[in-house]
Amino acid sequence: MEKIEPMTLFGYNKLQAEVKYLREVRRPQIVKDIEEALGYGDLKENAEYHAAKENQKLIDIRLAELAELIGSSKIVDPSELEHSRVSFGSTVVMVDLATDEESTYTIVGGCESNPDMGLISFNSPLAKQLLGREEGDEIKVQLPNGTKEFEVIEIRYQEIVFECH
Repeated sequence: MEKIEPMTLFGYNKLQAEVKYLREVRRPQIVKDIEEALGYGDLKENAEYHAAKENQKLIDIRLAELAELIGSSKIVDPSELEHSRVSFGSTVVMVDLATDEESTYTIVGGCESNPDMGLISFNSPLAKQLLGREEGDEIKVQLPNGTKEFEVIEIRYQEIVFECH
């Protein structure tokens, strides 16, 4: 089964920019570092060479990960989706039934998530339990610090702000 990775255009462009940076800036610099380190002599005891080769390997792994992510990406415009039920791009306001504390989360692609800003990946345990829910639904969510019960009090679409300016 083919894995589809939904994301906004912002997330897609962010991945493309990272690929461009790694290919055009970091990788050429690492190649220069390796060539320079080769001039230092004996490779067995050449820390600069081994560090550069390790960095090259890490960049190649990240480029492969990015290629897979981009290859399975599906750009979704959340403003075009229905938000009467929780879906990709929905902003969900919910209340903790034990503490009456309100939380607001927006469901985004994995590469776009930033929990500190209330942006949670559609693959996160919380998002998976929220998807398809309607206002008024109560849900039990298994979180790292135990089970919590929430009521969904509002579902809406609002423009997603990904980074503080």
